[in-house]
Amino acid sequence: QVQLVESGGGLVQAGGSLRLSCAASGNIFSINEMGWYRRAPGNQRELVARISSGGSTNYADSVKGRFTISRDNAKNTVYLQMNSLKPEDTNVYYCKIVAPRAYWGQGTQVTVST
Repeated sequence: QVQLVESGGGLVQAGGSLRLSCAASGNIFSINEMGWYRRAPGNQRELVARISSGGSTNYADSVKGRFTISRDNAKNTVYLQMNSLKPEDTNVYYCKIVAPRAYWGQGTQVTVST
């Protein structure tokens, strides 16, 4: 069994910063991809950022230049540094790992006020 524990969400003013963390534990042999997603219309989840086991990254166009994803393989943890936050970034952010099947965190609320 694999557990994902997210932290770092909260309320921040526009222009501010937050750092999300997601720590994976349990029966993990190796983690391939790690990433962050958020809610999209139609109850879907859209990609915010992801990072491969080799360190390659992908970002949604809306967050490029503002958000940075990183991972600590020794701690099975993925981070999302969010800078220059905008009200439209308000959402529930979900951590996802692929190890090798997909596991999701419970979500953490990020609220950006004007």
